[in-house]
Amino acid sequence: MNYLEIKDLRAQIEGKEILRGLNLTIPKGEVHAIMGPNGSGKSTLSKVLSGHEDYEVTSGTALLDGDEILGMEPDAISRLGLFLAFQYPLEVPGVSIANFIRAALQGRLAENETLDAVGYYKDLYARMDELGIDRKFTSRSVNEGFSGGEKKRCEILQMSMLQPKYCILDETDSGLDIDALKVVANGVNQMRSPDRGILVITHYQRLFEYIVPDKVHVMCEGAIALTGGKELALKLDAKGYDWVRKELVS
Repeated sequence: MNYLEIKDLRAQIEGKEILRGLNLTIPKGEVHAIMGPNGSGKSTLSKVLSGHEDYEVTSGTALLDGDEILGMEPDAISRLGLFLAFQYPLEVPGVSIANFIRAALQGRLAENETLDAVGYYKDLYARMDELGIDRKFTSRSVNEGFSGGEKKRCEILQMSMLQPKYCILDETDSGLDIDALKVVANGVNQMRSPDRGILVITHYQRLFEYIVPDKVHVMCEGAIALTGGKELALKLDAKGYDWVRKELVS
């Protein structure tokens, strides 16, 4: 099974149901995008799939290459190959970027294996150069004092180093100027692979000028309402989300 498959997913927080029977399949080798109005459940989906403790799953399944991930701890889900780039990346004071990523990679090795330090830094610096990140950032605490663009680049750097099977990017374009957006989009495009599935969550179709999705899904009231190609995003940009609601009624 080479896909992330979500079936009839229902989830709530503090007794309020957010996801209402969501179905979605993301095969390896494809980039999918989810769009939708505020409150439709886009970020909730990313958090539920990554094992966020605040959300209660009431039904459904989420299979990562055949393995059920619902109910697992976030670290275990990550080790299986799911990566989440946060809409608002957290600061980790006192932990340098270099040590943070190194510990994450070491944690994925067998108990008797050790990460090669020389090879690690060679790879890290090469990927930092590609993303336009100053090499001095390796000694800075994760995201502490970073601008919005720097935080997003740091997330893409982590993703690039970890090489996950599936990537979920929750509004990675949020708060980015055009130059930062191009750099981040280029980093995402470099991650495209027959061995990897990518889900991009966004409000705006401008992202698709740089990351061309194979499929675009529109989320409404906790479920996937419409699915199409890039042209669907253009239609949304022109007509707005009220058009989706009218389509569902008709």
